[in-house]
Amino acid sequence: MKLIVFGGTGGTGRQVVVQALEEGHEVAVVVRRPETFELRHDKLKVVKGDVLMPATFRQAMSGMDAVLSALGVSHRNPTTVYSAGTANLMEVMQETGVPRLVCLSSAGLDDPADSPLLQRLVIRFVIQRMYKHAYEDMVRMEAAVRASSGITWTVVRPPRLTNGPRTEAYRTAVNKPLLRAKGISRADLANFMIQSIADRSTYQAVVEISD
Repeated sequence: MKLIVFGGTGGTGRQVVVQALEEGHEVAVVVRRPETFELRHDKLKVVKGDVLMPATFRQAMSGMDAVLSALGVSHRNPTTVYSAGTANLMEVMQETGVPRLVCLSSAGLDDPADSPLLQRLVIRFVIQRMYKHAYEDMVRMEAAVRASSGITWTVVRPPRLTNGPRTEAYRTAVNKPLLRAKGISRADLANFMIQSIADRSTYQAVVEISD
């Protein structure tokens, strides 16, 4: 497949690029500063672009089979990177005929009533407050993705991310809460994102994932 990756300079996004190349896919990664992305491969194209500026990646999007978005922010200020950035991706996807989108969100958006009390309290009073602005924008992003037409989408909600190895022993829950979700390695998360491209059970779905 021909894949285009956004957020490739982050821990998960880089894993997506590396693993996709290992599986033999052709990969384009869109980054604001190509000189900081040192990975090189004969099936990799590094594109200078900004998710908030559609004109910078429109040409690179053409002919792709799927978009993998691992967008993230490194600050706790108000942001529109998730919502506006993903809206731009979907707009260009529709213009260029790219059918498939897999994008990252966060399990921290919800605190399911059937999860352990301590977990709910930590999510509600620590995590959701700590990442308030990012989560607010992820909510806007998920709403825009659900409302989209002509795109086969999957929203992936991981819990705490680690730098552990790829095990492929993770658990998932489609369109429902995943109990005892404690954490997942970025390597496993990237593996799931790539595998979900062709997994029809994840189409038009929100998937929670954890080791």
